[in-house]
Amino acid sequence: MRKLVARLALYLAALAVAAFVLAPFAWLVISSIASGADLLSRPLRWWPEHASFERYWTIFTSTDTGAPAYTFRHAIWNSTRVAAYATLVSLGVGIPAAYALARFRFRSRRALTLLFLGSYMLPPIALVVALYLLLGQLRLRDTVGGLALVYSSFITPYVIWIMRGYFLAIPPELEEAARVDGCSRFGAFLRVALPLARPGIVTTVIFAVLTAWDEFLYALILTSSVRAKPIPVAIAEFSGQHMIDYGMIAAGGVLAALPPVLLSLVLQRHIIRGLTAGAVKG
Repeated sequence: MRKLVARLALYLAALAVAAFVLAPFAWLVISSIASGADLLSRPLRWWPEHASFERYWTIFTSTDTGAPAYTFRHAIWNSTRVAAYATLVSLGVGIPAAYALARFRFRSRRALTLLFLGSYMLPPIALVVALYLLLGQLRLRDTVGGLALVYSSFITPYVIWIMRGYFLAIPPELEEAARVDGCSRFGAFLRVALPLARPGIVTTVIFAVLTAWDEFLYALILTSSVRAKPIPVAIAEFSGQHMIDYGMIAAGGVLAALPPVLLSLVLQRHIIRGLTAGAVKG
């Protein structure tokens, strides 16, 4: 009997936590299909009297180049490219650097590692003016490539810090055995170290994608046209000087949340392994 009560209490606690976590997203979905009158009614209506998916239809079919819905549709593609480019550049630079810091002995190695971590802690506002001027000189302002380059600059230190811990958790004897069998140092890195660090790579990829997908400050300042504006800036444009379209903001929020949620669901097994293995080593 005592075990049954304990299990029931555990289930109730889990349901309470799930409701607390999912309630904001549920309200976002409800707001996206509610009419304007329902959203502004007092007392508040928890379920709309006339549900409609018209806002989603407007976003995907709008042909008015000056409308926020048209900008948002293009922003989905812009954010996808920015997140992909920033993630590829960050992992391409960060993983070899993390491996070098984990395996090679050289002077100031620990200081260099802490420097990478310290650079990640810099507030974005401290760098925004310098980045604005630099991208202007490189003719990369208001471009997807320029925004991805900026995101890579602060995602890469995190990749180095996390992946270094995973490489430290892999016994170097495994790579030495591969080298005895004929592998070069680079071959042992590709065939032994990288496959064993796969949970950490997956976790780092998700972090990089989410960081690039959600970032707002740099995107707001460094982009100004539909060819480069990402989703966070496009959602902000549903709020004008004289009115705020809460329904379109909610619909944009639902569409913006779907890709990260789906990515996390697909890779959840690797995320759990990644969060519980190797991250605290070193």
